[in-house]
Order: sequence, then C-alpha cells, then structure tokens
Amino acid sequence: MKIGGCIALVTGANRGLGRAFVEALRAAGCAKIYAGVRKVDTAAPDGGIVPVLLDVTKSEQVTAAAARCGDVSLLINNAGVAYFAPALGAPTMDDARREMETNYFGTLAMCRAFAPVLKRNGGGAIVNMLSVVSFFNAPMQGTYCASKAAAWSLTKDVRFELRAQGTLVAGVYSGYIDTDMTAGIDGPKSSAAAIATEVVAGIENGAEDILADKRSRSVFAELRKDDHAFDANMQTLWDRSRR
Repeated sequence: MKIGGCIALVTGANRGLGRAFVEALRAAGCAKIYAGVRKVDTAAPDGGIVPVLLDVTKSEQVTAAAARCGDVSLLINNAGVAYFAPALGAPTMDDARREMETNYFGTLAMCRAFAPVLKRNGGGAIVNMLSVVSFFNAPMQGTYCASKAAAWSLTKDVRFELRAQGTLVAGVYSGYIDTDMTAGIDGPKSSAAAIATEVVAGIENGAEDILADKRSRSVFAELRKDDHAFDANMQTLWDRSRR
C-alpha cells in the first residue's frame, strides 16, 4: 500500500508512539491524518492532522469516529495500556481488565467499525500495534502479555476475514519503546521514531508481520527453534525476581 496521498487514522495519537506514527505518516506524504485522542482540547489541527475524540473503550466514540472518518484507507490501532503486574500477584484483576478492554476489545471494536469503511475505499490496511510479548509470557507483566497475545490472535482472525475485500492486516512487534509507558523500566529501548519508520516501510512493502526492532527479530527466531527453552529461561528470571 502506498502511504503517499492516503488518508489515515492513528489511535492513541496524542503522545509517544502514536505521535511518532503521525509524524512518520506525514513525512511519507499522507494526505490527511486523523489523530485519535481522548481529549481534543489538547490537540489542535496542524498541517493535515485532524484531532478526533476517540477512546477505543467507548463504543459511542468508536462509532462516531467511523462515521466522521469515512475517507480513511489506513487504520493504525496504536492505543494501548500496560500496568506491568503478574496475573496472580496483583492485588485485584482491575488492571488486567483494563488491559483487555483497551488492548484487545478496543482493537476489536476499531476493526469492526472500520472494516466497512476500508472496503468502500478500496481495501486499504489495518495495522495493529502488538508487542514481542505477543509471542511469549513474561510473568512480571503477565496480564499485559495475555492481552497482547489475544490481540495477536485477533489480528490473524481479522486478516482471514478481510482478505477477500483486499485489506492488508498487519501486526507490529517490538521490544520496549522509549515512551512514557516504559519510563520506569530499565533496559534497551527503541526510539518511537525508529519503530514508526519501520512500520511505514512495512506497510508500503505489504508486510503482514512487521518485526520492528532487533529484540522482536531475535525473539521470533529463537521461538521458532524451541519455545520450551525460551520459557525455561523466563521461569528462571521470574523465580529470581521473587527472591
């Protein structure tokens, strides 16, 4: 799919990776970019960027966005939350529910609302921002991993369902990205701009799986060889973290 001249919608576009997606799309020649934000008063129209009130967990806002953004041919489902807690060790299941509501059900709601929009506009593309933890579970952030694994499976389903209408459905995988979400986490991080650039290139190349950084590529290669060894190592890391 060619980015130049297309019309896109990016969810979670007010900061971090979402904002980087907006800038990368603009640099690639996108004709108009709807920036989905939860507070429109924090974002003003800017050079072809149109703020749209959009919380993906609120069905009425998703429906309204699909009606307003009827010219979209590229949807980037970027909105996400992470609370970095284990499944059993967290005091309640509240954060796990929030992760599923945003990362899985919010993505599903957007796919359902925009599938007919994309069909009318010739097929286009849906890009779901997933994670390297879609492939495995790191129990220190177990419920987040579960939500991304669910979104990974959803991405495959949507790809099956929309192939006949000519819609590219791509999943994006990466390790930690240097944004507010990971501010409290030590370790190597990719820049949001670098990830966005990889995604734009992947879209234009028609890639269904975009391994956007070194971490995602190495984990994917390792898991293809033997996921049992990978899980054994994760068990060791988890056990050490509990001491």
